Amino acid sequence: MGNPWTGEVAVAIDGQRHVLKLTLGALAELEAGLEDGSLIALVQRFENASYSTRDVLALIVAGLRGGGWQGRARDLLTAEIEGGPLGAAQKAAQLLTRAFELPSEEAM
Repeated sequence: MGNPWTGEVAVAIDGQRHVLKLTLGALAELEAGLEDGSLIALVQRFENASYSTRDVLALIVAGLRGGGWQGRARDLLTAEIEGGPLGAAQKAAQLLTRAFELPSEEAM
């Protein structure tokens, strides 16, 4: 299971558990691959529920890479992600939230 206190999200891909994490390097790689080149725009698309499947896949791949995975986006074209497309979108949104969420007062 991923550690939410460190921004991790757990997901099963083809029945195997993976830890997703948006490290600084993963975020830089994600931003470089975005069509508009802006993480702010990506966050806004998720806040407005106007994200694309490309956004979801980009976040999943970035999270996997931040968690140590060495694959590429094309490796996921035939993969079964836990919960299907909706589950993948939920994991992507959760990952994005945890990456930029400030710790609560109780956690400090």
